[in-house]
Amino acid sequence: MTLLALEGVDVFYGDLQATFGVDLHVEEGEAVALIGANGAGKSTLLRAMIGLTPARRGTVTFDGENITRQRCDLVARRGVAIVPEGRRLFASLTVEENLLMGAARARPGPWTLDSVFDLFPAMRDFRHHNAAELSGGQQQMVAVGRALLTNPRLLLCDELSLGLAPKVVGEIYACFAGIREKGVSIILVEQDIARARSASNRLYCLLKGRVTLEGASDAVSLDNISHAYFGDRRQ
Repeated sequence: MTLLALEGVDVFYGDLQATFGVDLHVEEGEAVALIGANGAGKSTLLRAMIGLTPARRGTVTFDGENITRQRCDLVARRGVAIVPEGRRLFASLTVEENLLMGAARARPGPWTLDSVFDLFPAMRDFRHHNAAELSGGQQQMVAVGRALLTNPRLLLCDELSLGLAPKVVGEIYACFAGIREKGVSIILVEQDIARARSASNRLYCLLKGRVTLEGASDAVSLDNISHAYFGDRRQ
């Protein structure tokens, strides 16, 4: 069953058009990767999905309902959560307090403090530390946990690996299987092509706001991805 669908989505920042006629869908229980260079429109699409930068043209549908111009708080209550680029934690609050911000208006569901700590066992040891005291990898775990405590049906992850050591990124990505087992679909915005392919069922490549490639992650070739990612470099 299709959980999220974008049809002909055009997003603008003022007079500047950022995406052009984007079609995209996510099935229940699926992980979908959005790849592309900086400025390709990946984060813009996430903002359109959650209502922060609504589409000017086209539609965004979630669980069969049109959410194109709904407020982001209403979209969140429907079951869409985001792990934003840069993590955006409250530096003066403890880890547990940051997590409870996600639980404050949570939907009913399986995610609790204990289940998040089970997903990231190391977090139990620093649960009473202020977020400002944590490493980048630890902060990213908290950001993911905070989003999960809203009990989403769809988790949007924006550049989780940015600025983190490969080992830490691997630990975070290894948790996606456990997240999906609890019925959460995932959209990954990622510039690391190898990681995006291994962590997703399908991928979309964006170039200058347009979808240039769509397919099963294990079926699209690196040559096709390279062409879709960079375009025709002879021009």
